[in-house]
Amino acid sequence: MTCLRRTAGVSISFLLLALSLQAAGVSGTEQQACDRITALPGQPPVAFAQFSGYVTVHKRHGRALFYWLTEAATDAPRKPLLLWLNGGPGCSSVAYGASEEIGPFRINRTGSSLFLNKYSWNREANLLFLESPAGVGFSYANTSKDLKTSGDKRTAQDALVFLLRWMQRFPQYRHRDFYIAGESYAGHYVPQLAKRIVEYNKAFSNPVINLRGFMVGNAVTDNHYDRIGTVTYWWTHSMISDKTYRTILAHCNFTEAKNTPQCNSALDYAADHEFGDIDQYSIYTPVCAAMAGNATRKLRLRGTLLRRRPYGYDPCTESYAERYYNRRDVQEAMHANTTGIPYKWTACSDVLIKNWGDAEFSMLPTYKELMAAGLRIWVFSGDTDSVVPVTATKFSLNHLNLTLKIPWYPWYSGRQVGGWTEVYEGLTFATVRGAGHEVPLFQPERAFILLESFLAGRSLPKS
Repeated sequence: MTCLRRTAGVSISFLLLALSLQAAGVSGTEQQACDRITALPGQPPVAFAQFSGYVTVHKRHGRALFYWLTEAATDAPRKPLLLWLNGGPGCSSVAYGASEEIGPFRINRTGSSLFLNKYSWNREANLLFLESPAGVGFSYANTSKDLKTSGDKRTAQDALVFLLRWMQRFPQYRHRDFYIAGESYAGHYVPQLAKRIVEYNKAFSNPVINLRGFMVGNAVTDNHYDRIGTVTYWWTHSMISDKTYRTILAHCNFTEAKNTPQCNSALDYAADHEFGDIDQYSIYTPVCAAMAGNATRKLRLRGTLLRRRPYGYDPCTESYAERYYNRRDVQEAMHANTTGIPYKWTACSDVLIKNWGDAEFSMLPTYKELMAAGLRIWVFSGDTDSVVPVTATKFSLNHLNLTLKIPWYPWYSGRQVGGWTEVYEGLTFATVRGAGHEVPLFQPERAFILLESFLAGRSLPKS
């Protein structure tokens, strides 16, 4: 059997399903076998199967997206499929979701070996990590201008094409219960992809993507309400002075695309002189010593493009990922970088972040459409994140004017309060106590309870 490392692309219209891998000379199941990972370097023994590789989503431009599937640890054929997307825009789901949040493995400090994550979400679901859009991580485009013209619409379209073609390669997941999850700027990616799937499925009597719902954490939702809620969080958590808070409110009109010079000056003063060297994505935890002095970012709240910090939480775990995934033996084991990408693998792409194109002002209309479609929708917030804070999400969701089903109550993880939650008609909102921007990284057990409850369609535990 010959394994193709670059799948043949197709041109699809929205209403046509022209997805034949036979054109590549390799059947879907044969290509699936080619994508199987025997073992990753330094990996502990595991019983579950892993696959990774490329799916071409645009042949003419040579856009190909890299995926990594870690099947469920037990009873994989009966467990749902969950797609995880990280945000940025321009940050890697392999770097964050897979390697420091919900995936089965963690990377040691030297980048030489892996160890198991006790609270991996593959205990409950088959996990599909996608590096999206092209230019993120191992995903690439042969047309260089594509890296400077990415935006919300193309990202959603390419992700839909990816899923349709991926399910040709993995027919066992067709019609399987399917969920999408993500965080940060995936507050755009996830509902936008969900909307594309819902619209696409309307054209078919027996659609292969059985989308049941989605969940997003610390999610960019609405430019106006997110920004007001963010500044409010800074002030109520004593990150900025009363004077700066009043100045921002007086000079920042967060309904405009660009801020006034007075607004930018006030925001810069807060970042440069009042925040201090803290991790703005987790305000009560230590910063990485190697990054001390560089932790403060100028968050001007221009649009919704939120620069991902250059470190994770160990607090230095992101640097371990960059060591590990740039190893040639790791890339060979994962069938990655098969075309010789002319740059190193990085957790986030500066080119994409700096050149992001179209971005929807508000996701609230999309939420209304998806609630009407009957999807299960959960929104959660780690309460120590100051970049997309809980107050921002609450301000945004309040303007959906939802009907309350279950009033606000504390939910529990063991004997401790895990957070607070409120259930509405069509949507559940939950906070996760003591978690930063990457909720499963900071509170893995509480995040796992969140997942279990979401997949089961039940409210979070009251005791």
